[in-house]
Amino acid sequence: MFKIKRQVFFSFHYDNDAWRVSQVRNMGVVESQKLFSDNSWETVRRKSDLAIKSWIDNEMKWRSCVVVLIGAETANRKWVQYEIEHAWKEGKGIVGIYIDSLEDSTGKRSKRGKNPFDYFCIDTTFNYITKNSIPADSNEVRLSSIIKTFDSSYVSSKYVYEDIKNNIEKLIEEAIKIRNKYPK
Repeated sequence: MFKIKRQVFFSFHYDNDAWRVSQVRNMGVVESQKLFSDNSWETVRRKSDLAIKSWIDNEMKWRSCVVVLIGAETANRKWVQYEIEHAWKEGKGIVGIYIDSLEDSTGKRSKRGKNPFDYFCIDTTFNYITKNSIPADSNEVRLSSIIKTFDSSYVSSKYVYEDIKNNIEKLIEEAIKIRNKYPK
């Protein structure tokens, strides 16, 4: 059977989690966008919100799935929230992976972050997403009730890494199938 190597967009809190993200990104299991080097991110971040949105939109355009790598402060990041909202509107699969148990460059772990999908609701009858944690009517559901998050049951950073590596392809495929159940 022919396997498709999916192209994904990684969404994450750059300042806190770039080292952990590089571990996931370098697993070689999926194709992803180029991550900014520190200097490139500083350049883009200094530009207008419109320029940042344009970069995100362009990078996400040809991706089939957005993988939100969840660290301590990911859920509250403005651009992560924009990426989740944009991905849903564009019909992309979305999945969350907790990365707090992966060690950073100094061997430290992060605090557990909140589920970023708790802050959104979608309408099940048409393509609509809103930043609201409480459904407005019977057609709305919390995004966190349909988007899967992966949380390794292992304690050791090495085993967490392997667990993510062994599951990420399946998680991406499942995220795409879930998104295809809802209006685009």
